[in-house]
Amino acid sequence: MLDARKQNTHTLRTPDWFKTATRWTQLTFVEDDPEKYDPAFWIDVFKRTKSNAVCLSAGGYIAYYPSEVPYHYVSKYLGDKDIFGALVDAARKLDMHVMARVDPHAIHDDAAKAHPEWVMINADGTPRRHWAYPDVWVTNAYGDYNSVFMPEVVKEIVRKYDIDAVFANRWQGHGVDYSEDSARRFKDMSGHALPKKPDAEDPAWQAWVQWRRRVLTDMIAQWDDAVKAIRPHASFIPNMGGASLMEFDLSVVARHCPFLVVDHQGRKGLELGWSAGRNGKRIRATFPDRPVVLITSIGPEEEYRWKDAVTSGEEMQLWINDGTAHGLYAWFTKFNGVVPDKRWVEPVADAFGLQAAVEPVLESMKPTAEIAVVDPSTTLRHWAPEERHSAEKHDLGLYHALVEARLPFELLSDQVLTAENLDRFKLIILANASCLSDAQNAAIRAYVDRGGSVIASYETSLRDEFGKKRDEFGLADVLGARYVSGPRGIVKNTYVALSGDHPINRGFDGAERIMGGTRLIHAEPSADSKTPFLYVPDFPDLPMEEVYPREAPKGAAVIARETGRGGRTVYIPWNIGEIFWEVFAVDHARLIANAVHWALGKTPRVTVKGKGVIDLALRESGEGLALSLFNLTNPMMMKGPIRDNYVLAAQTVSVEIPEGRSVAKAWLVVADRAASFSLGNGRAQVEVPGIDRLEVLHLTWK
Repeated sequence: MLDARKQNTHTLRTPDWFKTATRWTQLTFVEDDPEKYDPAFWIDVFKRTKSNAVCLSAGGYIAYYPSEVPYHYVSKYLGDKDIFGALVDAARKLDMHVMARVDPHAIHDDAAKAHPEWVMINADGTPRRHWAYPDVWVTNAYGDYNSVFMPEVVKEIVRKYDIDAVFANRWQGHGVDYSEDSARRFKDMSGHALPKKPDAEDPAWQAWVQWRRRVLTDMIAQWDDAVKAIRPHASFIPNMGGASLMEFDLSVVARHCPFLVVDHQGRKGLELGWSAGRNGKRIRATFPDRPVVLITSIGPEEEYRWKDAVTSGEEMQLWINDGTAHGLYAWFTKFNGVVPDKRWVEPVADAFGLQAAVEPVLESMKPTAEIAVVDPSTTLRHWAPEERHSAEKHDLGLYHALVEARLPFELLSDQVLTAENLDRFKLIILANASCLSDAQNAAIRAYVDRGGSVIASYETSLRDEFGKKRDEFGLADVLGARYVSGPRGIVKNTYVALSGDHPINRGFDGAERIMGGTRLIHAEPSADSKTPFLYVPDFPDLPMEEVYPREAPKGAAVIARETGRGGRTVYIPWNIGEIFWEVFAVDHARLIANAVHWALGKTPRVTVKGKGVIDLALRESGEGLALSLFNLTNPMMMKGPIRDNYVLAAQTVSVEIPEGRSVAKAWLVVADRAASFSLGNGRAQVEVPGIDRLEVLHLTWK
């Protein structure tokens, strides 16, 4: 059995402690836990799950230790106990890393009366009661509560307890604060009054997004400096969503956050199983060398918030181990120290055991892929967080199409389009990076000049970084397309017709046309471009007797060109990613896959053939590579919770062998046995038998 003590002892209380904090238990106390919870149960959970790190509730909204900071509310059940300190000591005896959790998003009446400036103000000027528990008040995240009061709480915790970090939950605020202080500070910086609602076209809203970004980024630095002044090896770790990095100054995050925590705890509504791994890719898109920890809830993540319930064991394992496949560190969270339903313990222990089994291979390698989907932070930043999901449909559709096509890929943030970052990839894909600066366009253009390939769709590069529409695509020369008009839509009953013989329009045998998009741009192709698909001019969808085309196909629906520099570009002037995400049309999946294979210009470095849906992740070192194959083939793939795992049939993996090397060994890490392989045409072919949840194929070179 893997021993967390042996793994951690060389990093305990050192600046590198987080590198061995790979399996986390989080216990979020509730107010009556001091009287009711059983610490022995939790110490046993630490051991059973092979956890080597723990995150424990310390303070903020409620303190679970005897705090001396004025107006820091202490649990009324605490008495003379210190349940936070007691579990810190127990974890340290197991040689575990320890992080203290604080939650600064609400305060009680006494603090609100003494410091009304700590309370968030609504647009109508009234103090904001808590939406779920009206007896308390929502705090103003942008003022003195977080810049004066909470640093005192943080310093007290760090002074008193043997911890490695302070972790903040719900620290980023809950929308616009309309207090006089916020209004004055915002106007001093921007010249605007506070915006009344999220609106990407409103200059005041855009200015508020930038102001909030500055305030919260300064807070990260302030809290981290306070922690390090007392414990130099320790850090402040802000809780992040997968898209949160776009909201901060990246240089401050790089300086103060040695690892990042993603708070996307499980699937909600219609959500694909690969969403867990996507969280890690989004952080790596900006910080490829920084560890990422994924929080998993043991309960359902639906809007009705059953926070003390337990979801199926298979669903927990899906979320944890799809993260494992993509190199994320594992973290499970339990709300309430009292455990009326223990059905989560064994599945979590099993998933953490799987994580521990593959860590020794994966941790020695770095993610690699030939393909990157550009994460369009510059575009998404213009949307309010609660509305951003609509803008992300383009990217989600392309993401799922690549999963179905069994193509390993990474994400690359448009905030870090350096030559070094771009040149890691043979092909980049811009699903709808509508907002790009001149500098970002220049970086992509230079990448193409160096031989890189690009696929883009819809409004990509049609707007500048501020959202202002250009007269011409910023990447017109790269894409071989001149902007004419649009977008127009929503348009129903649209089609695109196959035109000529081109690899992008192959595989549609028997069809003259396929479904088109719902939002269309008219673009003229350059003289050196091909048009494998043309628009079919609009025709009615009712009455049924009128459902027929009146005109022959015309107007480019796909534009493809050879760059003359060794690369290729494809431009699809309609919302193929968005509409594929909404409809999942097979023809759209094929069109995307064809475009990717043609733009690559070669057989992919790794191919996987067989039945089923697999989430692939590729990692490499100078000594070999590891291909993670996560089994998504399940009736509940698109909506949880999973009832049972269905074993995936055998898969055939083909890998291009680096020049001058040969295969020394092929090993199935989860099955813990050798795999048979054959060699030919510069490639290794390996048979991977049935996969229950996850397998990692480890090839070692000689």
